[in-house]
Amino acid sequence: MRILSGMRPTGKLHIGHLVGALENWVKLQNDGNECYYFAADWHALTTHYDETEHLKENTRDMIRIFLAVGVDPKKSVIFVQSAVKEHAELALLFSMLVSVSRLERIPTYKEIKKELNYKDLSSAGFLIYPVLQSADILVYRAEGVPVGEDQVYHIELTREIARRFNSLYAPVFPEPQPLLSHTPKLPGTDGRKMSKSYGNIIPLESDEETLKKMIMPMMTDTARKRKSDPGNPDRCPVWLYHKAFGISKEEAEWVKEGCTKAKIGCVDCKKLLLKNMKKKLQPIWERLAEIDKDPHYVDDVIHEGNKKAREAAGKTMEEVRKAMNLMF
Repeated sequence: MRILSGMRPTGKLHIGHLVGALENWVKLQNDGNECYYFAADWHALTTHYDETEHLKENTRDMIRIFLAVGVDPKKSVIFVQSAVKEHAELALLFSMLVSVSRLERIPTYKEIKKELNYKDLSSAGFLIYPVLQSADILVYRAEGVPVGEDQVYHIELTREIARRFNSLYAPVFPEPQPLLSHTPKLPGTDGRKMSKSYGNIIPLESDEETLKKMIMPMMTDTARKRKSDPGNPDRCPVWLYHKAFGISKEEAEWVKEGCTKAKIGCVDCKKLLLKNMKKKLQPIWERLAEIDKDPHYVDDVIHEGNKKAREAAGKTMEEVRKAMNLMF
């Protein structure tokens, strides 16, 4: 299956990106799929068009993290969206096939405007970003798109656009399927949604001491005000972290019994979490250090990936232009 997914380089990647997406990317790649993974720098502009001073740096750093977590440039095409101009061309053509009212009905359109109410999101670029997403997917004729449940509506729009194009012009595009991630979203260290604006994220690029400073004060089950108070792991954000970062059957039983019967304190529980987080994150930190020894490596990966992506997108656009009689 041909797979397509990307992330917006709006800041440092955090552990939520790892367990919510990147680990799945690596699995899809290692299962033998044909994978295209990209830094969506044009999408970053839809909400951060006035904050571009770190865009290039963030884009490069994002690719660097992709490599450190195990995305392999020998198995996957790793590229930058803006380097492949065919994305923009196809988005323009697709915008002819979608009404404004259809775009305004997309749930995330209103949700993001509400969440980022301190920003001016009245631009046409923000309104049509789902069309650009559709172009991102279909320019590579991807068959599967790994997404969270909140993005399924966008894949349905992409399927609608593919059907409409195929019906009006020629059968150029497949109808991609959403590949749902079943990993729960990790809350931030304060129990709220993990967000840079809340200051509650745990960066992927960290170290053991920094990790400890972030995890030890982390919010737990509010019923446990003292060690002698029984709690419920299912109400505790730390339990979600345990499940995301790997916990053995024996460890899970120890946590559940110790929490519900007040045999262990939250500090004991967090120490176990730190041990398992370090086990998963240490290899990533080591790979980052190795990557940084060669100052040209990341740029070389990007250059080669951009070239491969342009070749694939160019072939699609030749068929699109022919189907639409845009031959001059």
